Amino acid sequence: MSIRIIIFLLVNFSALGLGSFLMGEGPGSDWYQQLALPPWMPPGWVFGFAWTTIMICFSIYMAIIWSKTTSKKNTLIVYLVQLILNIAWNPVFFNFNWDFLGLIIISALLLVVGYMLFNYYKIIGLTSLLILPYFIWLMIATSLNAYITLYNS
Repeated sequence: MSIRIIIFLLVNFSALGLGSFLMGEGPGSDWYQQLALPPWMPPGWVFGFAWTTIMICFSIYMAIIWSKTTSKKNTLIVYLVQLILNIAWNPVFFNFNWDFLGLIIISALLLVVGYMLFNYYKIIGLTSLLILPYFIWLMIATSLNAYITLYNS
């Protein structure tokens, strides 16, 4: 089990790093600095703390799912879709400044993670709570993206 956790930690944090790299200047960009931001926007440090916590919990969650599921192919497909959407949002939103497409991507990511939460609950029960921080954070992030899209277009 511990080797699975390490593998998922490496893949998830690598994806997080790639997404950060692909977002370029990110929140420091001129485009982002001029946006009308939601009043509930968390301070910058919260994002790093949140994603670190999320990826640790999610890696443990995936290692448990991987060891318990009989449908490894389906699990791998869902996991890869989640990974691609998570990485893709960064350049779409921050580099290309396509906030509406970013909203579509993050909404799809929320649905995929929600699917994982509820689908795999049947297999691992309350251990599914490990993916709850990811799901909650995506609800917040989707609301932030939606606000930016509505008030800056």
